[in-house]
Amino acid sequence: MKTLVSWSSGKDSAWMVHTLRQRGDAGIGALLTTINEPAQRVAMHAVRVEVLQAQAEALGFPLWMVPIPSPCSNEIYEEAMRQVVARAVAEGFTHAAFGDLFLEDIRAYREARLAGSGLTPLFPLFGTDADTPALARTMIAAGLRARITCLNPKVMDRRFAGREFDSALLSELPPSVDPCAERGEFHTCAYDGPMFNHRVPVETGITVERDGYVFTDLTIPNRLPD
Repeated sequence: MKTLVSWSSGKDSAWMVHTLRQRGDAGIGALLTTINEPAQRVAMHAVRVEVLQAQAEALGFPLWMVPIPSPCSNEIYEEAMRQVVARAVAEGFTHAAFGDLFLEDIRAYREARLAGSGLTPLFPLFGTDADTPALARTMIAAGLRARITCLNPKVMDRRFAGREFDSALLSELPPSVDPCAERGEFHTCAYDGPMFNHRVPVETGITVERDGYVFTDLTIPNRLPD
């Protein structure tokens, strides 16, 4: 199964790549990431394009970046995705993999958009009764390393911005926050783990609040922030 992986730059996408490799029935052909074109950052996660490219190099897969405007209407987003799906089918891809964990509406949306397209959706991590605390601990125990790049200050304290996704973080998260942040409480950038061929060198930069979210910048060493 030649598979296009939806790559957000975060821990769940990284763990999905690891899971697919362990399964052995899906050959990963490329990573797909939507990019906030004006900012040149991963949509929502706000990870710099150069960090994203370093991730792809460390994973050993081609990177398909899809630029979208900001703000972006649903119509523009879906048209961009239709073009990507057409390209994937033309290049022999048969499946598209997503790192969703338990949100049924998100899964149903992806299945509806891909119905009849020539790409079959895969959800390697999905389970409606997923034990996300256990999953988070499993990721960390396996060596997955990531940092929080974006958080919603309405649901968790700003002090978590830039923190490592580790056991200490899990012990401090309030009970209302899902340990894997499946409801968008926070987003991460993965930089090391069994899915990478080598560690992605990142440094933690400044933290800012914008558009109702708190963002922490990650940079490649020896590169000055914009």
